[in-house]
Amino acid sequence: MRLRSLTAAVCLGLAPFAQAQDKEIDMCVFDLIGSSGDQYALVENYALDMRDEGIKFNLEPYTDEGVAMSAFSAGDCDALAATDLRIRRYNAFTGTLSAVGAIPTYEHLEMVLTAINKPSASKYMKEGNYEIAGIFPLGAAYLFVTDSDMDTVEDLAGKRIATLKNNPDHEHMVNYVNASVEPSAITDFGGKFNNHSVDAAYAPGWAYEALELYRGVGDEGGVVDYPLGQLTMQIVVRDDVLTDEEAQTSREVAMDHFDDALDRLKEYESDIPEEDWVRIPDSDIADYQEMFRQNRIELRDGVDADGDEVPEVYNGEMLTLLRKVRCRINPEASECTAPDRE
Repeated sequence: MRLRSLTAAVCLGLAPFAQAQDKEIDMCVFDLIGSSGDQYALVENYALDMRDEGIKFNLEPYTDEGVAMSAFSAGDCDALAATDLRIRRYNAFTGTLSAVGAIPTYEHLEMVLTAINKPSASKYMKEGNYEIAGIFPLGAAYLFVTDSDMDTVEDLAGKRIATLKNNPDHEHMVNYVNASVEPSAITDFGGKFNNHSVDAAYAPGWAYEALELYRGVGDEGGVVDYPLGQLTMQIVVRDDVLTDEEAQTSREVAMDHFDDALDRLKEYESDIPEEDWVRIPDSDIADYQEMFRQNRIELRDGVDADGDEVPEVYNGEMLTLLRKVRCRINPEASECTAPDRE
């Protein structure tokens, strides 16, 4: 009896100590530049804050996103930080954030992320055996061109566009404008653009310096000043890694870093020389927006305007949310009353 009492006392004495220990989770982090890159630094700052919540992330940098994905799939890590283009396979809802033309400005993006990071939206963060535990902005993606005269849809016909492999929405858009798909990877599209193996490439503003895309822009090219999409970095975890409360806290902690990340992105965009921006006339923007909208609908429904099958890529519930945000900011837009609105 006395032995049992002693054992119980020891266990009770150790309980506070056990509770104080951090839960440790190995995370694979993709950053093209590695541990010295901005994306890794963003996740690192998030991880520091998560220590205050009793969760310790052991970060492992990967400069190849495909290798990071393979490591996650193989169980080498229980969390993965990668672009939404790759995370889409784990969650179609959050993977639709980068839908072409769906989030025109950073104001729209902040409204969307604020909405989906609320506890009431937590059910959308889970899909199958995975859960999204955080989302960070990676910047608006623009069309970098080797010839600044390519400023209309018609000008893109026949042109070679670096298109990321395994992203059917990008391929669909390139085909839609009658351009030529040049299959590329995150690791090589910049080189193709810089040596003019392609006529255009799709990238966030920070790539101008980080990937030296100014070389491809040269004296004749430019950056078309209309966001084709908003890229995000997302953290996905296996569903049994975090409790529901921990996952919600994680998403809120990630959202706390939105402003700092956005400030950095805007700095990169402001560093692009004014003469390299290709400004789109306001009169053309409505046509671009309608073209993007029709593309999104086709990639939601899996059928194009001719009745032919196309990949079903976009999540309809996310597209509806994005449309509501756009119409809240611009209620006079024609899409807000269109009979086929998203």
